[in-house]
Amino acid sequence: MLDWTDRHCRYFHRQLSRHARLYTEMVTTGALLHGDQQRHLDFSGEEHPLALQLGGSEPQDLAACAKLAQRWGYSEINLNCGCPSERVQRGAFGACLMAEPALVRDGVAAMRDAVGDDLPVTVKHRIGIDRVESYDFVRDFVGTVAEGGASVFIVHARNAWLQGLSPKDNREIPPLRHELVYRLKREFPQFTIVLNGGVKSDAEVREHLMHVDGVMVGREAYQRPWWLASWDGLYFGANPRHAVPEDVERSMQAYAQRMAWQGVPAFAITRHMLNLWKGEPGARLWRQALSDPARRQLPPTELFRQAEQARLAA
Repeated sequence: MLDWTDRHCRYFHRQLSRHARLYTEMVTTGALLHGDQQRHLDFSGEEHPLALQLGGSEPQDLAACAKLAQRWGYSEINLNCGCPSERVQRGAFGACLMAEPALVRDGVAAMRDAVGDDLPVTVKHRIGIDRVESYDFVRDFVGTVAEGGASVFIVHARNAWLQGLSPKDNREIPPLRHELVYRLKREFPQFTIVLNGGVKSDAEVREHLMHVDGVMVGREAYQRPWWLASWDGLYFGANPRHAVPEDVERSMQAYAQRMAWQGVPAFAITRHMLNLWKGEPGARLWRQALSDPARRQLPPTELFRQAEQARLAA
């Protein structure tokens, strides 16, 4: 999620689940080929398994970026064909690419050729664009793109309206149609089909997993991060990484201190943590202390200490 799932957010989420696959923000091919590669690609080893999500449409550029992802040690390359923003459309990528499945196929094939079998190339997309609501549209898109070598499709179960709706509205107004994602799995049993969109509870996750291979959770995981702490036990047969939020706090304080030595301000890290105690006594005061502009110059150890004091005082 653009401006949300940066490396500090991902490190935080990794304290909550060892095994859930994490995705970067969408990074454009132009930013990687002509910008600051280290800023866009650097990550902590603890973030694995980690996928690099690319935005782009030129097969040659996608292939070059795939090789970069391989060199930096990512676990997966994901091509975004689902973002509906007008800015992304002007760059000729995102959801508008669903209207050009042959081009997506060629981009996937170019990336597969560049990295071989060492790195999976996956595609994230919608079930349709604008008012095209026929299942045939998304079925034909998947069938064509698969010819390029993709076998994993992450499907946001809404249409993307390319005109007239903001990105926020595109996450809420087009109706969810999970049954179309289920149908894709029935028609393409040989592919890994992952459902995305509107998932807010473990009960919903379990229901979807009866029909598809995986579930992607975005904003709900960000807004309610402690939910992730149960996932290793529920879905991966592993013990939770941390038993209580205090353990996560201590881990993130140590991380913030290490990042401070590299010149990273604490707020760049704590802004992703503000919902850790959501729903618990003192959560509001803890959140206010961590995000207080007057405290932004404090060393991480002192900032976390004051936030903890504020929470306990409640």
